Amino acid sequence: MDTCGILDSAAFVSVNSPIEEKFLAYENQVGNEISMMTDPLSDMLARIRNALRAQKITVDVPYSQLKFGVAKLLEKEGYLQGVEVSSAWKHPMLQLTLSYGEQREPTITHLRRVSKPGCRVYVKSHEMPSVMTNYGIAIVSTSNGLMTNKEARVRRLGGEIICEVA
Repeated sequence: MDTCGILDSAAFVSVNSPIEEKFLAYENQVGNEISMMTDPLSDMLARIRNALRAQKITVDVPYSQLKFGVAKLLEKEGYLQGVEVSSAWKHPMLQLTLSYGEQREPTITHLRRVSKPGCRVYVKSHEMPSVMTNYGIAIVSTSNGLMTNKEARVRRLGGEIICEVA
């Protein structure tokens, strides 16, 4: 038996079924892993941290209104250069352009999720935390929408502490 005969029959057998093709299309769209995500915002923050460590210019994140609001706040505060919604995939994605200093050091040095699905953290306006002695910001979800801890303190609004950035 020659190897050409084996390869021809193996190629014939390895044709993907319709279910496998859907799986491969989904795998290519989302990434290499398929898993249930319990905290999509933590996933976004982890992707940003990993991209900064790898000194990437952009990072793609699955779109949601909360992630878009957080990303827009980070852009407004100067931690991101740009935020775009991309519809190149079946589901919309956020394309975040990361910001670096003159010596290619990342502008984000500290990025931590505070309120998690298993342990929500709520504070009153007069208990608003200061991140790294007001060097950084905390993103707060209030009754008036997402804002920084400094803005919530001025407007006398309490809410859920989403994350800390410095």
